Amino acid sequence: MLPFAYAIRNLFRDPGRLLQKLGGVALVVFLLFAAGAFNEGMDGLLRGSGAPNNVIFLGAGSEESVERSEISADAESRIAAGVRGISTRAGVAAVSGEVHYMGLFDVAGKTGAQALMRGIRPAAFEVHREVRLVEGEYPRSGEVIVGRLAAHSLGLGEGELRPGTTLRFEGEELTVSGVFVAPGTVMESEIWMGLTDLMTLVLRDTLSCVVVRLETPDDFAEADLFAKQRLDLELVAMRETDYYAKLSEFFGPIRTMTWLTAALVATGAVFGGINVLYAAFSSRIRELATLQAVGYSRPAILLSLVQESLVSTLAGTLLASILAVAILEGVRVPFSMGTFQLTLSAPVLALGLGAALLLGTLGALPPAWRCLVAPIPVALRSR
Repeated sequence: MLPFAYAIRNLFRDPGRLLQKLGGVALVVFLLFAAGAFNEGMDGLLRGSGAPNNVIFLGAGSEESVERSEISADAESRIAAGVRGISTRAGVAAVSGEVHYMGLFDVAGKTGAQALMRGIRPAAFEVHREVRLVEGEYPRSGEVIVGRLAAHSLGLGEGELRPGTTLRFEGEELTVSGVFVAPGTVMESEIWMGLTDLMTLVLRDTLSCVVVRLETPDDFAEADLFAKQRLDLELVAMRETDYYAKLSEFFGPIRTMTWLTAALVATGAVFGGINVLYAAFSSRIRELATLQAVGYSRPAILLSLVQESLVSTLAGTLLASILAVAILEGVRVPFSMGTFQLTLSAPVLALGLGAALLLGTLGALPPAWRCLVAPIPVALRSR
């Protein structure tokens, strides 16, 4: 076997080609990191937003969009009275009639900033128990509370949406009375206000949905039976987890386009890297033939060339990892349903590292084999 130092020394024989290899590999791996973090962040946010004990009652035919759903305003009281197994705490039933509305706001010099609004009553905190008010107080008339990430949805910076900030919506000025958190859910990007206030501002007399929290997930059968029996209410009962899983599938084409774009750019970089290896190895055909003449076998030389390729590939991967941590880690990306955070999780890192190992190994084999397949006398006479 050739010494490992031989492969390392050959890397620095042509610094220009080495930089090309490093740049190409870094680009490919960085794109994979970005695509993986984007897709995992969006999918994780949507799938993590549903509580297993929660059931959403929607208008029949609106199972894929709560904003398009309409149910009668008295459905909340009828569901509370007719569904068995609803969780209660301190005598308060976990039943929340809500209006979901995509609103346009004027705030901090920005006009037409968009965010999802939710009209609620205090019982909403019994249903959505992951929500905690960390600043301020529950909204009174003319006030709203905002999620920790709502500022990003509105295109504002950190700290620009705090208690006391004024928003303008539908010609009315609303004051932020508090800030809430709901880690890992879409609710952190929403703006909540009193249900009656929101219905008045958007001229609406129906609810979007009624969300109930059951004692156990197995009680879903009772909720589903109620929706099927009360044909007059035109309801559909869905587990909250199923609703957000469907939303995740709806945004599937966006994630596919992310992978496709990364793959197209990465393919160009891969072919460029293979061309660089062809040029690097072809210029050393006589040297490789000399190594065979003095007794080194072709498999040993092939392994040395693969080692050389792997070292440069892993160095490019290290560069891509540093750039990804500096540029991608912690970046918040807003989309129509909320805001998610890019995170270089273990699966994303494994994806980048695995791609680098494949690129370093498989990318080196065709040019290396082409240089070694020629007979030794012919290769020794080559230039």
